[in-house]
Amino acid sequence: MLRPAGQGRPRHRGHKPQPRQPAAIDADTLAVARARRARGESVTTIANHLGIGRSTLYRALGSEDKTAPAEPSAS
Repeated sequence: MLRPAGQGRPRHRGHKPQPRQPAAIDADTLAVARARRARGESVTTIANHLGIGRSTLYRALGSEDKTAPAEPSAS
């Protein structure tokens, strides 16, 4: 039987949304990663050592850089 567009399979009774996966990086791990990155280590090396994916580490480092206040420049 064909269903009209936009109507997928009906959900069964009692369907509950699945909980989200916990964050891969906690604050302590992120602090270690940021310190190692500041020393010039590659993201690949840091991610391998911490046991997380490169994209996860890039995402965490990027969000931290955007939320951190800008350093005043010396003029």
